[in-house]
Amino acid sequence: MDYKSDPTRTNHGAARSPKPRGKVPCPAPDLFEPHPNLSDAVNDNIVRSEIEGGANLNSLTTGTVLEVRTLHRSYQIEYRGEGQALISGHPRFCPRPTLVRIAGSTWGGAMLWLRFIGRGMHLEFAHPVFGRIITSVISDVRVLDKSRPGQPWDEDSFCPELN
Repeated sequence: MDYKSDPTRTNHGAARSPKPRGKVPCPAPDLFEPHPNLSDAVNDNIVRSEIEGGANLNSLTTGTVLEVRTLHRSYQIEYRGEGQALISGHPRFCPRPTLVRIAGSTWGGAMLWLRFIGRGMHLEFAHPVFGRIITSVISDVRVLDKSRPGQPWDEDSFCPELN
């Protein structure tokens, strides 16, 4: 068989890989299925939260420190486990670290994503003196590097579940 009649050769003389036999299994993506009993606006918010990301408190280890930036403030949150955290960053409600219970995040209505701090959402927590506090919209959530207090964030300081 000469070079030109060999079916495994390309025009440049390199051997082609044989075609795979049968279909190669491809994992199906885990996409959000809109809930038929929720409004389009609520389903849209859920999809947007999946894209923008956030920190799921159930997957954080005790002692993890988050920097949560909202429209008006920058909060530092040290997660203490079981939904409790030390939070600081508001001149009236928490000028010093204050132990609170983080309920989760909301889009501004009655729906609450439990123990989740999500970009594009409002953080909701229970303050021991002032009761329920809802922040302005969260613009960013990052893990702080405890070894460099006060230093600017690194690009790799994102929570693993944020991306």
